[in-house]
Amino acid sequence: MKKQVTIIGSGIVGAVTAYYLSADPTLDVTIYDEGIGQATKNSAGIISPWLSKRRNKRWYQLAKDGAALYPEIVDATQMGYSVYQQAGTIVTRENPDDLQALYYLANERKQQAPQIGHIETLTAAEVQDRIPLLTNPQPGVFISGGARVDGDKFAHNLLKYAEERNLVRHKGKVTLGDQGQLLTTHGQQSYDTLILAVGAWLKPLLLPMKLVADVRPQKGQLIELQLPETWGDNVPVLMPEGERDFIPFTRNKLVVGATHEDDMGYDLQVSSLIEDDLFASGLKLDQDLNKDEITQVKVGTRAYTRDFAPFFGPLPDNPHILVASGLGSSGLTTGPMIGKLLAEYVQTGQQDWARYTKPVENYLEEAD
Repeated sequence: MKKQVTIIGSGIVGAVTAYYLSADPTLDVTIYDEGIGQATKNSAGIISPWLSKRRNKRWYQLAKDGAALYPEIVDATQMGYSVYQQAGTIVTRENPDDLQALYYLANERKQQAPQIGHIETLTAAEVQDRIPLLTNPQPGVFISGGARVDGDKFAHNLLKYAEERNLVRHKGKVTLGDQGQLLTTHGQQSYDTLILAVGAWLKPLLLPMKLVADVRPQKGQLIELQLPETWGDNVPVLMPEGERDFIPFTRNKLVVGATHEDDMGYDLQVSSLIEDDLFASGLKLDQDLNKDEITQVKVGTRAYTRDFAPFFGPLPDNPHILVASGLGSSGLTTGPMIGKLLAEYVQTGQQDWARYTKPVENYLEEAD
């Protein structure tokens, strides 16, 4: 008899977990998703963790290994440039000393992460040559291994690929009972293993089980513009000093963002003030932008923990229920590795995750 694995949440973690598990003929894999406010669908899409100044070594290991998984998954599923493209990243600094320090950091990190690729410093004029849209460039450091990904398309393609192998998908809201029962619009459903990959919604989902997850929501907004000019596939992503990220996707789609808005709860309303702020940031980089070129404003909800670190693994008192949350704004980078590790745990029952995350119990408390 096949083992029944059920995943709640079809963002980056849920989709990658389903992708790996769907290759196992001994499993029946089902995924449920409400699809509201998902961070994966509303993220900027930069995959370039190597120049981060974050001191959390576990986070960096997870992000580094997650970034390295993308080419492998993309090749195996034959996704196109409109989904993922390793066009490089440019990180700008106006101060020459800061720029030099960034260059040294990149070369230091490359020793343990060859995926960073070619590294070079660029003058402002050279940055503009790489990203012709810019009218106000700054000097920067270029790394060829940086990439952009359309998180929504990436997750969608993975789930579609998994459906062709061994995945059943359901839309709709699910809740848990006090003993971890899976309650859906079609009644209670059985499972052998349940994976909760719901990001910022983990806290309310676990409350019926008298567990309080150390997760808070953070609102993120970005704007997409459709520009009249077109460009090739190899225009790098720009992470400018003092402004929002500037991501030219294939052909003529430009993304500017995203914001980090605390104390907004699960609010998914578009803010005209934020839209103006994002456009103003883009305008400082490209003075030819026109507000009429904005095609949509995306809004999502990220999950953060007290120590800003992701966590994942089985519940301490229920190894048949796995959780993953706290990915923050680097979810598209850390998420693939988390999904792969969760899938391996389902298949083997083994975990050796100390280099990636603290134990799950560090992020859970019993409710009063």
